[in-house]
Amino acid sequence: MEDVPVEPSLLYAVKQVELAVRANLDEVLRPHGLTTSTYTALTVLERREGMTTADLARNSFVTPQAMADIITALESRGLISRRPDPDHGRRRLIDLTAPGRAALAEVAPAVAALEERMVAGLDGPARRSLRDSLNSCRAALRG
Repeated sequence: MEDVPVEPSLLYAVKQVELAVRANLDEVLRPHGLTTSTYTALTVLERREGMTTADLARNSFVTPQAMADIITALESRGLISRRPDPDHGRRRLIDLTAPGRAALAEVAPAVAALEERMVAGLDGPARRSLRDSLNSCRAALRG
């Protein structure tokens, strides 16, 4: 009996892309003293400042414990700041600082080049379709 090649599952293909993106992104960010996790946290804060640690962790795809370490690292470099939440005495809100914005601007061309390399084989409509399909998958899994 001949071995018939089995096409990998879609979940496997998505995971392989995720791993390749992370490895390449870590390589691009390393010279700037950032990791994929710290970069992700900064980009989340760029879109929505004044988040709690728990919110930032959830939106950055890490555990609250891991986010605590990320926050410590980013705050020690002056890339973020924390302030008391005026509506909740014990909570602290996290904001991106000017140096944090500068760090994102500095890595933006390299990150854009990586994304371009990833989709180089796709034309405009295929790129839009990929983005739409991935967003639909994410929404379906969120329930």
